Amino acid sequence: MENQSPAPAGKLISQTIAMPRETNANGDIFGGWLLGQMDLAGAILAGRIAKGRVATVAISSMSFLNSVPVGAVVGCYAHIISLGCSSMRILIEAWVEGDHQADSSKVTEGEFVFVAIDDQGNKRQVPKS
Repeated sequence: MENQSPAPAGKLISQTIAMPRETNANGDIFGGWLLGQMDLAGAILAGRIAKGRVATVAISSMSFLNSVPVGAVVGCYAHIISLGCSSMRILIEAWVEGDHQADSSKVTEGEFVFVAIDDQGNKRQVPKS
């Protein structure tokens, strides 16, 4: 797999192992599963910033760069691109490490937009740090 940049952008938010039940007919991990892992990582970061509930409202770009093999450790790295009154644009990268390998490579990147919401699901302001 080709490494698109020397190191992940952002902070490690979550890690998991790509399991056989998540594979397509070719034995590679489904893109939808990977997108879901990235969405979860983004929601964790957005929830920390919003200090409460958030909802994914858009994925403005998504690039699948390489396939993910079964057994790979998938790490999702994220950082804030911009903050609005109620919204957060977050860049999320997924990187993999194979079995017993120290080298990692970027397999996916995407730009997600989250909105802070209240208990009724209505938009609310992101608290100032």
